[in-house]
Amino acid sequence: MNVDKLMQNLEKKHPGESEYLQAVREVLESIEDVYNDNPQFEAAGIIERIVEPDRILTFKVPWLSDDGKVNVNIGYRVQFNNVIGPYKGGLRFHPSVTLSGLKFLGFEQIFKNSLTTLPMGGGKGGSDFNPKGKSDNEVMRFCQSFMMELWRFIGPETDVPAGDIGVGAREIGYLYGHYRKLARENTGVFTGKGINWGGSLVRPEATGFGNVYFAKEMLSTKGESFKGKTVAVSGFGNVAWGAVRKASELGAKVVAISGPDGYVHDPEGINTQEKFNFMLELRSSNNDVVEPYARKYGKATFHPGKKPWEQKVDIALPCAIQNELNQKDAETLISNGVIAVSEGSNMGCTPEAIKTFLDAKILFGPGKAANAGGVATSGLEMSQNSMKYNWSAEEVDEKLHSIMRSIHESCVKYGKTSGGFVDYVKGANIAGFLKIANSMVDQGVN
Repeated sequence: MNVDKLMQNLEKKHPGESEYLQAVREVLESIEDVYNDNPQFEAAGIIERIVEPDRILTFKVPWLSDDGKVNVNIGYRVQFNNVIGPYKGGLRFHPSVTLSGLKFLGFEQIFKNSLTTLPMGGGKGGSDFNPKGKSDNEVMRFCQSFMMELWRFIGPETDVPAGDIGVGAREIGYLYGHYRKLARENTGVFTGKGINWGGSLVRPEATGFGNVYFAKEMLSTKGESFKGKTVAVSGFGNVAWGAVRKASELGAKVVAISGPDGYVHDPEGINTQEKFNFMLELRSSNNDVVEPYARKYGKATFHPGKKPWEQKVDIALPCAIQNELNQKDAETLISNGVIAVSEGSNMGCTPEAIKTFLDAKILFGPGKAANAGGVATSGLEMSQNSMKYNWSAEEVDEKLHSIMRSIHESCVKYGKTSGGFVDYVKGANIAGFLKIANSMVDQGVN
């Protein structure tokens, strides 16, 4: 395999799709040696097949606003690879949604789902619709129009969407309700459902919980733990909220958290139920802005338009969006003594930042491994739906911890270098790839 030649061909086919091309290059560079050591992969054209989605569904989504105006958005579903199970991946409703971004996310999802050991393929979808500021009726009408186009192409054994940015319990409810009416059946076709109608406990917090569990396993390889450590978290959604809670439970002090307006630094720590509850209030009423937190808690300070990586912390957990942490941020964190960085967001660090962390031998957890807790718990929700049964929060959390421990072990197995340092990026990519590639070989060219 010649990575540069493959990437040149891909860039010609898909010009301008920078996020997707970045994700593909990272994987190909990691698996180059193991791919070349297995001639059956070349014979089966595994790389040429795995980098292209099985299909891309694109459709218009017309909907009426409350003032009677007709609006039109674009809807997508990228069904990337289902060799080990039904397509699985979230729906994202946000103005920034593009086909390149969804292809990147769907490609990452293949390997992430493979790492969980659960039978799930990779997919992603969404729309450039922005639910913020819309009434419940407007969101409902949009979701129903979106589902009118998508419902024939999804199902519990075909494609199981979930929530993502802009798609929470409200949106999943409207989407599932219309699917149920159109398909005339109650099945586990969505995850992230309400707890009253097939949802799983712990699902909203699962990605954040899983990220902390993965970081915990990384720290244990150095005889370290979260206890007594300071932590910075970016983002103000479910992932960040879950990470803050679990890190605090494990004895850390989360001193910084960010939103679209900047970040707050709380030297006393975001570590009480009152503060957790206030965070939830801010998320639901203030478009995720964090500045009011600093006004409520006097020792906290607000830093408008800045990122939390300038604070001196032991552990950094980027939990917002792709490429949010750049090389300069990485250098600042390292100079301030950071010992571990774990991505709660997908591809949260730029390639330059990742290289900086790896060169400095910092423990670095890539998103496809470290943030797999969300889809792992979605897989557990699918299992519960199949059994017509519900596990307790403690049972789900225990199973999640076990899955994240298993993912860490796979990364160590394939990422440990001769000097003992673990390249978790390489380990995650190889572990996820081998399961997919061997399955594709077993099933022939199709």
